[in-house]
Amino acid sequence: MVKQRVDRLNSLLREVIAEVIMRDVRNPKVSTLVTIKKVDITKDLHHAKVYFSMVGSDVEKKQTLRALQSSAGYISTQAAKKVVMRYFPQLTFHLDDTLEDELRIHNLLEKIHDEQSKRPHPTDENL
Repeated sequence: MVKQRVDRLNSLLREVIAEVIMRDVRNPKVSTLVTIKKVDITKDLHHAKVYFSMVGSDVEKKQTLRALQSSAGYISTQAAKKVVMRYFPQLTFHLDDTLEDELRIHNLLEKIHDEQSKRPHPTDENL
């Protein structure tokens, strides 16, 4: 029962925080290409980790992370107006690099496959 409630809150907070960042945050260092991937709220509902991903250079990603961290209070205030909770959680933002890691692994696997296809097969030498 508690897990379902936490999962619903995570989903709701993800949507609301994404909307607040897109519509209300006016910090030029927050990229417009930010996507909120996941929210993990603690069981006591006082803290939430917000995972985001974005397209851009490492410098832009670090700037956006710092800007979101500094705007966390404002984002919490605006989101609390849209979600009825006794306590709105303290937000901490984290960059989610899983998409880039997957792309890097995919490229490495393709490279390995290409190199293997260029090698002669042992059965070809015997013929």
